[in-house]
Amino acid sequence: MQYIKLGTTGLDVSPIAVGAMTYGEPDRGHPVWSKGEQEARPLIRHALEAGINFFDTANLYSNGSSEEILGRALKDFADRDAVVIATKLRHPMRPGPNGRGLSRKAVMTEVEHSLRRLGTDHIDLYQIHRNDHTTPLEETLEALSDLVKSGKVRYLGASSMPAWEFAKALHLQKQHGWARFVSMQNHYNLLAREEEREMIPLCLDEGVGTLVWSPLARGRLARAWDDARSTARSETDGAYADTLYSPAEEASNRAITDTVGRVADAHGVSRAQVALAWLRGRPVVTAPLVGAGSVRQIDEAVASLDLELADDEVRALEAPYTPRHDWQGVSDEAELDAIRRRVPGMALA
Repeated sequence: MQYIKLGTTGLDVSPIAVGAMTYGEPDRGHPVWSKGEQEARPLIRHALEAGINFFDTANLYSNGSSEEILGRALKDFADRDAVVIATKLRHPMRPGPNGRGLSRKAVMTEVEHSLRRLGTDHIDLYQIHRNDHTTPLEETLEALSDLVKSGKVRYLGASSMPAWEFAKALHLQKQHGWARFVSMQNHYNLLAREEEREMIPLCLDEGVGTLVWSPLARGRLARAWDDARSTARSETDGAYADTLYSPAEEASNRAITDTVGRVADAHGVSRAQVALAWLRGRPVVTAPLVGAGSVRQIDEAVASLDLELADDEVRALEAPYTPRHDWQGVSDEAELDAIRRRVPGMALA
């Protein structure tokens, strides 16, 4: 395993991260597809043995059970100083006032709960799980910075939000001398390249590393378009998934997945390896978050690091992409043309 730096920090991470949303006791959250501790522990151990040192979870996942399972496994199987534990906060954790959000009270409360569940005295990367528009941004950023100063958190990260909001946060952190966001966890894959409009150029300019969620487009890039196989998660997440990949782009998505298949066949590898190899070559992508639900998925993700795509293969994979017409409500052609001019050479060029 060749480790890389997270953004412009000195933190060494594996270029594959395990997304631990997959792990959690079924009666604590996702009853259909989450894997309880007995199933999760061998997978976490296998990932460590493969050289992966980067693990991402959240307080929300299975109502804290994911943090508990991950923390116990890493304590048993790994050197704490060698692994990088990332977790997140913002979503509801309890009913009633102050049970959610990014207020100073919530930040200070949730970090203690996450530390307890993870069984550690510090979190390597503490991320806001989307923005909280009911709390002044300055309040959140100062509270997060205080956690870094206290030693309970080493680095700060953010997740999906409009680029202007992230730019504002980075500006405020610099203005006040607060600890800075060093990573952005965003939605990016061959079927969803809208982050190329503004967020990725912003991260590139600011030296922020990106951690990609849904790198395989909820499994769509791992199988042929006409493959009718479904997963327990897809059957229960259908409504949410449809908001990410609407039928309006079916022709484009089919063409892309067909190309993924041809490239995979040419190299004698899986479709997942091709999709992950494409991501590895994108600017500022530090690591995809792989929901490792099987040994095979872990091995495929690690094997993708050895796959080098030729320039003509990259062009072929990218060529069928069309703008997602529901992107942030943009549907007017003139507005789309303005975006194309503003970000030449990206997905809309």
